[in-house]
Amino acid sequence: MNVVIVESPAKARTINKYLGRDFHVLASYGHVRDLPSKDGSVRPDSDFEMDWEVDSQAEKRIKEIASAVKGADALYLATDPDREGEAISWHILEELRRRRVLGENLAIRRVAFNAITKSAIQEAFEQPRDLNRELIEAYLARRALDYLVGFTLSPVLWRKLPGSKSAGRVQSVALRLICEREAEIEAFRPQEYWTIDAHLTAQQGGQFTARLTHLDGQRLDKFGLPNAQSAEAAKAKLENANDFKVAGVERKQSKRNPQPPFTTSTLQQEASRKLGFGASRTMQVAQRLYEGVEMNGEAVGLITYMRTDGVQISQEALTQTRDLVNRRFGSDYLPDKPRQYATKAKNAQEAHEAIRPTDLFRTPEDVRSVLNDEAYKLYELVWKRTVASQMESARLDQVQATIRVDYDLAQLRANGSTVTFDGFYRLYRESRDEESESSDRSGTEDDKRLPPLKEGEPTQRDKIVEEQHFTQPPPRYSEASLVRRLEELGIGRPSTYASILQVLQDRQYVKLDKRRFVPEDRGRLVTAFLSSFFDRYVEYDFTAKLEQQLDDISGGKADWKQVLRDFWEQFKTEVDRTKGLKMADVIDALDEELGPHFFPADPNDETHEPRTCPNCGGRLGLKIGRTGGFIGCGNYPECKYTRPLIAPAPGEAPPEGDTGPKELGAEPDTGESITLKKGPYGPYIQLGEAQKGKKPKRVSLPKDYDPAELTLHRALKLLELPREVCKHPSDGEPILAGIGRYGPYVKHGSTYVSLGPDDDVLEIGQNRAVTLIDESPKKKRQSNQIQLGEHPREGGAVTAGQGRFGPYVKHGRLYASLPKGTEPESATLEQAIPLLDEQAAKKGKGGKSTSTAKSGTAKSGTSKSGTGKSGTGKTAAGKTGSTKSATKSSASKNTTRKTTSKKTSSSKSSASTGTTAASGSDAADSSSNQS
Repeated sequence: MNVVIVESPAKARTINKYLGRDFHVLASYGHVRDLPSKDGSVRPDSDFEMDWEVDSQAEKRIKEIASAVKGADALYLATDPDREGEAISWHILEELRRRRVLGENLAIRRVAFNAITKSAIQEAFEQPRDLNRELIEAYLARRALDYLVGFTLSPVLWRKLPGSKSAGRVQSVALRLICEREAEIEAFRPQEYWTIDAHLTAQQGGQFTARLTHLDGQRLDKFGLPNAQSAEAAKAKLENANDFKVAGVERKQSKRNPQPPFTTSTLQQEASRKLGFGASRTMQVAQRLYEGVEMNGEAVGLITYMRTDGVQISQEALTQTRDLVNRRFGSDYLPDKPRQYATKAKNAQEAHEAIRPTDLFRTPEDVRSVLNDEAYKLYELVWKRTVASQMESARLDQVQATIRVDYDLAQLRANGSTVTFDGFYRLYRESRDEESESSDRSGTEDDKRLPPLKEGEPTQRDKIVEEQHFTQPPPRYSEASLVRRLEELGIGRPSTYASILQVLQDRQYVKLDKRRFVPEDRGRLVTAFLSSFFDRYVEYDFTAKLEQQLDDISGGKADWKQVLRDFWEQFKTEVDRTKGLKMADVIDALDEELGPHFFPADPNDETHEPRTCPNCGGRLGLKIGRTGGFIGCGNYPECKYTRPLIAPAPGEAPPEGDTGPKELGAEPDTGESITLKKGPYGPYIQLGEAQKGKKPKRVSLPKDYDPAELTLHRALKLLELPREVCKHPSDGEPILAGIGRYGPYVKHGSTYVSLGPDDDVLEIGQNRAVTLIDESPKKKRQSNQIQLGEHPREGGAVTAGQGRFGPYVKHGRLYASLPKGTEPESATLEQAIPLLDEQAAKKGKGGKSTSTAKSGTAKSGTSKSGTGKSGTGKTAAGKTGSTKSATKSSASKNTTRKTTSKKTSSSKSSASTGTTAASGSDAADSSSNQS
């Protein structure tokens, strides 16, 4: 038997079907080891030795792998074909060696494939290789760097900047970009300018518009008409003029070439612009397309590996694409030679193909029935981009006409562009981010035409139109534009962008507003602190050079430990220097850096002093307390005026008063006060006050609710939660909507589903609620259960299904695992009953599967081992029930809405330990989004 290890169970099932009975494919579920979340896991003084640990969830998987390997002939490590995939294979192999389960005759092979198709899998297994030591060392260097930065820098933040959560090597640089852009916007002052357009009619007919470019012999720049008076004067001159004549016509042909196939970052950017997907969502959907779907009874991977910075595609795919273009669009749309692309991104390794469909002839229409809406849209985007990349260029005729007015009084310019051959435009056009300023250029659109114009012929003036404009500040970063900027700077890697952006939001350093990043004041404080005292480590060039060194390690050009030594020596010196910093030094530096933000000047009132205390006339400044920053009066303790870190808009009065709770009103029936308060996890509403140890009712304010706009009516509605939305049409059981520790949700029975950003917990209706419940993973598993028949002794349906831990049969609340290799579709009632009886006997039920559980006689918890979510999985895996397992099952039942990775849960727990936040702060920099 040959054992194959991949990351995800979906990939495991697909590959198993390709390889056949001689192969047993197991999933590692991503990494099986990580650095412990405590200080000392990386030891620079011992030449950067690292300690690794296997967590409780990974322990189950590694035991299963170890058990399978003991009797195997060969072990194939078939994890993803990138640095992170190489690291996962190395971790698995090292852990198996530590457990001494690798026999002397066991053949160990590494296989890598860029697509999950039968031909790609078979070819990879025919050409195995050894583990790539350079890629492993590059991973170790990145992981060590991120750990050392997190565990060394984050404690400095906690001591010197209370309320801050973490800092990270790449995370902090991305945050700096967002904060600096916001500072540019705040410092921006709009400048007025005017334009004059003449609406004209050509001699041969046809209207067009020309813009004033010269007046009285002088060329007008952008601010040549700075105000209404100058614009009116120019308009009057043109209205009094009589002779508008074509002075010249310039024609030229141009081409628009297609963009290359997608890389990870360009896919994230275009999916954001065209589909509105966040970077994390894009990668999740792309992962499903890569791992494959069932089509015509066969498992098929639809796209190639989606973590890549390469833009080239294989010769086979190139030939197939050109063949498709010729068949579908004709030879006019096919270039004479295949297009070859090279990436322009800094430090691009181009180790893998671009993201493309595994079969170009598998059109979006062919897969529509087997994909959900998101997956279909993303597949269509990848397919169109790939096909368009091998199509002929679009050709345009561009015309620029110069109109002279009364000889030398004025000069106008008209531009037009006509698509003479659409080329790749016929299938696909790339979207673009918003321009920083409106271009105000006439005639740059590809479809704007000019009528026939000849030099020397007159034109008729119809009307003259003046228009006021103001310069615009640079736009805030969207996910797409931030990813593009990081890529341009050579910071981060394709697999890290999505998780970096998510970490910034999870730390509440930034928020997304209208799909644009807005820094929170907490994030601005962190950036100001790092820029003031660790400037070198948030410099763009320094971080990019470090990325290059890490890439040199993977290319065998640099020694990984020497790179760590060089970094650590200088970094440790900088950290030690800050130990002598006084809080007054920190406050002074932050106050100076962020003064323009927290105390903006009023452009309409130069005499206004924004730092004046409204209570005593003293000077306001930034203060640091135990829970973070606030604005306070310099005359403390005589004056106790404070206010939150809320930066008012220029010219707007700052909020007055202190940071205490805000009373919204009283509950109509009881008269109890309703107050809006701010806790460690955000704002919340409280009804009444605590009495005799009884806690008052509280409800968290949803993230998309503005505390400043919260009304008493809405607060009352929130306090009424959870509310019944409707009865589920299938069973009549209620669907409830409420707010829990992880945010708004809907619930049906034991099924919880988190609400999306567009769903309002107070407004969500029946159709949307039922859809969310029915499309939840749990409900889908339930709907996929196969009916085997009625239980012969106790009644009730016996079903079979595929669970998290394998195939199982179920009766009531009792689960029993099916033997390995048995598919749920092939299970029978005769086979199921003995398995259920055996499982019931193990649990002390005397062979009964449901009656004991229903009678309620066993309150110790043993009857619950098969009821909760985690209990279900354990029973299906063949584990014995106990009071301990029942307790875990019950606990997991209360937290089923939050099914996140270990990284997220460990970050939550770090609030009390003060350790994991540091190590997890830049996990985004050293790990990809493994399933």
